[in-house]
Amino acid sequence: MAALTDPDLLFAAEARSLSLARDLYAAVKDLPIVSPHGHTDPRWYALNEAFPDPAQLLIVPDHYIFRMLFSQGVLLEELGVPTLDGSLVETDGRTIWRRFAEHYYLFRGTPTRLWFDHVLAHLFGIEEPLTVATADRHYDTIATLLQREDYRPRALFERFNIEVIATTEGALDNLRWHQMIRDSGWQGRVVTAYRPDAVVDPDFEGFSANLDRLGDITGCDTGTWAGYLAAHRQRRAFFKSFGATSSDHGHPTADTANLSDAAATELFNRIRRGSDDERERKLFRAQMLTEMAKMSRDDGLVLQIHPGSWRNHSPAIFDRFGRDKGFDIPTRTDYVTALKPLLDCVGLERDLTVILFTLDETSYARELAPLAGVYPALKLGPAWWFHDSPEGMRRFREMTTETAGFYNTVGFNDDTRAFPSIPARHDVARRVDCAYLARLVTEHRLGEDEAHELAQELAYTLAKKAYRL
Repeated sequence: MAALTDPDLLFAAEARSLSLARDLYAAVKDLPIVSPHGHTDPRWYALNEAFPDPAQLLIVPDHYIFRMLFSQGVLLEELGVPTLDGSLVETDGRTIWRRFAEHYYLFRGTPTRLWFDHVLAHLFGIEEPLTVATADRHYDTIATLLQREDYRPRALFERFNIEVIATTEGALDNLRWHQMIRDSGWQGRVVTAYRPDAVVDPDFEGFSANLDRLGDITGCDTGTWAGYLAAHRQRRAFFKSFGATSSDHGHPTADTANLSDAAATELFNRIRRGSDDERERKLFRAQMLTEMAKMSRDDGLVLQIHPGSWRNHSPAIFDRFGRDKGFDIPTRTDYVTALKPLLDCVGLERDLTVILFTLDETSYARELAPLAGVYPALKLGPAWWFHDSPEGMRRFREMTTETAGFYNTVGFNDDTRAFPSIPARHDVARRVDCAYLARLVTEHRLGEDEAHELAQELAYTLAKKAYRL
């Protein structure tokens, strides 16, 4: 773990570049954290209860961890991951922790190792490497600290210097936890984001019932195209009343469509009746991305598109454990052709922001940077998910800056369920960006004063501006 506490982590060894990277990082390392898109549980901030045992906090919810262990033969049941049918899984936190420690060597060289060591060292004061021999000491130290008031969610929120965090809730969520946060009088800024996948994706489990529920919640007739769109507008307004500044869309592809109202009505009617035509379901998802973009133009919500993941690739795991269990796999993704209908409709809007993410790095220089480098509505989200790593962040900067520049990107967001790792993820992003800027200065492609300004923009300002926070 000594490498993690090295002040020159992720910086170049060359003297001039190293000195510049140190200076740039020193100026931004303590900036507040703007976390505009993530998946932490608002219940934590609402109830402000002590976190459970170390395994339940750090291992059981983290698909980065259990997907690696599963690949090496460790069963999800052995890691305490709950099953859909309630069948027995390991519930003893110490046993889960020991099992994790026994396999911790599997994470050598991965960003998960970087984040986890950061959490151990900086949050829990543990600098001794995690091994089978040290597992119980680590567990006892963390378990003791988690019972303290200064390790409860709100205290950690403030300790992490989080200025604002956005959680992500489905369109049918009643936002009760956000209401509780608001009623509590606590000053921490926790906002929501509108995630309508369950009511725009015909392949989502329970889709028809979800539309019925959407109608019940809003009083709109979701049996008609007009009523269905009206229900979305109403829910978006409700989410905005709880601080939402963005919507989020996790579609299999980036396909969009721009049908006439008559054609869209006919398509919706077939989908509502339960069409089993894959082409129609795909077209409906495509149409809804454009509809969401048009609504964003009208109500100001930033539109985030997270495409290109084959979700739940293993049906056996999905049937036993449900979503988000490590079996979401990146796929090739087209943007130039796929986004054209949406861009023809709203791409030239200067007051609209559509943030594009990708799991297909081959699209960075070929498609995404050229698109964002000309369409006013488009911005590029940071390296995401499988590429949320030092190498992935470097590749993103190297492949997009030459065409899109820095100001058609949106800084960094951590996109995580793992609350304790948020500072680690932002720290890594700030270090990588400072190292990249230092390199540009040493290559005489950037002035040192410009590098300092950009370091602040990338660490803080761009995210706050892009997400209207």
